[in-house]
Amino acid sequence: TPSTALPSSPAAPSRSARATAQDLGAFVTASPSAFHAVQETERRLREAGFTPLQETEHWSAQDVAGDRYVIRDGSIIAWSTPAGADATTAWRIVGSHTDSPALKLKPNPELGREELSQVGVEIYGGPLLNSWLDRELRLAGLLTLTGGRRALVATPPVLRVPQLAVHLDRAVNKDGLQLDPQRHMQPIVGIGEVDVRALLAAHADPLDESGHPAADDAPLDPIDPDDIVGFDVVTVDAQAPALFGADEEFLASARLDNLSSVHAETQALITVAGRERGASDGAPIALLVANDHEEVGSASRSGAAGPFLEDVLVRMHAALGGGETSRRRAFASSMVLSADAGHAAHPNYPERHDPVTRPRLGEGPMLKINAQQRYATDAVGIAAFAAACERAGVPHQHFVSNNAMPCGSTIGPITATRLGMTTIDVGITLLSMHSAREMCATADPLLLQQACAAFLAG
Repeated sequence: TPSTALPSSPAAPSRSARATAQDLGAFVTASPSAFHAVQETERRLREAGFTPLQETEHWSAQDVAGDRYVIRDGSIIAWSTPAGADATTAWRIVGSHTDSPALKLKPNPELGREELSQVGVEIYGGPLLNSWLDRELRLAGLLTLTGGRRALVATPPVLRVPQLAVHLDRAVNKDGLQLDPQRHMQPIVGIGEVDVRALLAAHADPLDESGHPAADDAPLDPIDPDDIVGFDVVTVDAQAPALFGADEEFLASARLDNLSSVHAETQALITVAGRERGASDGAPIALLVANDHEEVGSASRSGAAGPFLEDVLVRMHAALGGGETSRRRAFASSMVLSADAGHAAHPNYPERHDPVTRPRLGEGPMLKINAQQRYATDAVGIAAFAAACERAGVPHQHFVSNNAMPCGSTIGPITATRLGMTTIDVGITLLSMHSAREMCATADPLLLQQACAAFLAG
């Protein structure tokens, strides 16, 4: 009997691209909040031989040598120092962010009408509000407890924001959906009264004194809801990531903006750290930074506008024997790759994009360029990234905005301003950006990972 299977198209992703996209899906599933993204990044780094440092401890040359990492709240910095590195060694830095648009739990979250319990939320970042309707949502984030303790929480699907039926809003398909973020975006959590703190406590995992997950064999006492002092908890789509399309050439997932970049840069750093490298041969210090709070402006102690990255670089350089002048020289010869997802040309809204520069799904990472410096890319950076892509055998493309459509921004301009390093903004293309469930090409996560590895290698 002849096969009825459709032949694979030229767009069908390779086996390695499919495996990388599925691994990205696993990374997203393990990372429902910025704090969980840091935990999953840490887990992968530890498996690759990286060891932690504490900001409160003294750092010696031996401490910053090799493969290390340091965590500050929902942000992480990790690096691989080549053999023989000293105060003249430059950095190659890849940067991204761990947060995504969401609904964030308010400090007094209990609400209710019509005998239904709801949770009070505010809008975090710039989500497409309609995409959060009629889908099951999880709660995830950080709890602070009495006595200075902390815990990570990740619930199963517990929330839903139901849309008003068309019978009660007859003009919705003609006039469009109008959502008041205060009245219309409060999720339902149960019938009757629901104790939200008890719900969080039931799904929380304590952290040890250094902020790491408790050991598997450590006794875990149940968390008393009354011990919860504060929380940073957000909603996330409960549906698992999935490949789809005629040849499974697409990946649908929550938080592709910007876990697609965090995942690619983590795997790229692990790849580079596994190679023999020497500073005498020109190998730089390969460093990853993943900041929290980009979606709300980066102005926090763990955001790109805060001092976290500069603090680490200054301390590393001092541990390697450098001073103020040598550090400035090392900064001047260093370079940053800021990776953040960007817009693919949308087939249903072609007029919203530049008429000539039209990034496509599946055609590799794009250089993000903006005359108003909303992206930090300049001609020097374009050449550096093009060279990295050529070494990796990776195609790349460009992004510019339609002049009537102002673009967003990234950690790139902020990092360039703080450090004075040449900075390049790149990212994979997405559709449905800032939706609760975004989509990318299955091929693109691997291409970004390969480009980042080539960039980090110097």
